[in-house]
Amino acid sequence: MAAYVAGLNEKPFRAKQLMQWIHQRGVSDINAMSDLAKKFRATLLDKAEVSSLPILKDERANDGTRKWLLDVGAGNAVEMVFIPEDDRGTLCISSQAGCAVNCRFCSTGFQGFSRNLTAGEIIGQLWFAEHRLRKDPEAIRRLEQYPTPGYEHTGRVVSNVVMMGMGEPLLNYDNVLSALRLMLDDRAYGLSRRRVTVSTSGVIPMIDRLAQDCPVALAVSLHAPNDALRDQLVPLNQKYPLKDLLASCERYLPFAPRDFLTFEYCMLDGVNDSDVQAKQLVQLLKNIRCKVNLIPFNPFPESGLKRSPPQRIQAFSYILQEAGMIATVRKTRGDDIAAACGQLAGDVVDRTRVRERDIHDTQIQQQPVQWLDKLDK
Repeated sequence: MAAYVAGLNEKPFRAKQLMQWIHQRGVSDINAMSDLAKKFRATLLDKAEVSSLPILKDERANDGTRKWLLDVGAGNAVEMVFIPEDDRGTLCISSQAGCAVNCRFCSTGFQGFSRNLTAGEIIGQLWFAEHRLRKDPEAIRRLEQYPTPGYEHTGRVVSNVVMMGMGEPLLNYDNVLSALRLMLDDRAYGLSRRRVTVSTSGVIPMIDRLAQDCPVALAVSLHAPNDALRDQLVPLNQKYPLKDLLASCERYLPFAPRDFLTFEYCMLDGVNDSDVQAKQLVQLLKNIRCKVNLIPFNPFPESGLKRSPPQRIQAFSYILQEAGMIATVRKTRGDDIAAACGQLAGDVVDRTRVRERDIHDTQIQQQPVQWLDKLDK
């Protein structure tokens, strides 16, 4: 913003004013930016525009979860989700139109990959949600009844941001980094590093860069306790195996805003949820300060996979807890509008032809165990 203002032959303090008008106050009408000089406003009206992505669909789940479908052009659309809770309001945002990682339990991966989102398209999701929700009666009632600790007087609805929407954030590193810095900037959204989380399937070089450039909370999509199974569920593991991934996690910890990392583990019936695999997971993570977040799988037709039964998830969690690990089971939110974890698919013009390549596996995908056996061979 400072560089942009300098390019218009304006003084540096104008950048701070613009940041506050746009990001803090959510003002898109340049004429309403009353403390800007008339000449500067005239220049901006000629050269600039403040707008969010067009909204194609706005859905509200029975539990209050909101999902928006955003048009990013050229036939592509991405989704973001707002999850209201008593002690926080969490916004889950997307970083790519589609995803090239193609995890087998994620409907975004099945959509294929089109392109990276720009920094503006990423931060624009937060801009839209924050300022739209400030005008939403239900969001206002929740905020008045349950003010977020530390944010009581800010009027902020979104207290937490998780980059767990469509895409692999660390494969769009530069744009994600710019957006993260805006989220943390006191002249913009002023979020704490502890309240901004980047979720990654394990792009090791970028984990190391993030530790130096902008260390926020880190969540690692693990989903398997050994390389053989993870190779099948998270294909990126073939490039960055578990030993190297966990080493990068250990390197990240000294820079993390919390004294632990989060490992996400999607519970798949008969695939990764046995007692033996729980004990393998304990051994794998025993030397890393971490929390394991067990995620009940949210089915979609093309996966051929099923959610682990509740009693199996509890038994798996019990083994981790008995070993002294912190293990939580994520509450499924917004599944009635396909807004739950792993269900975001949007609408993607697939440049990777992943759907075509998966056609021959359709019959096998309907039988998870045999399908995994075939991939292993």
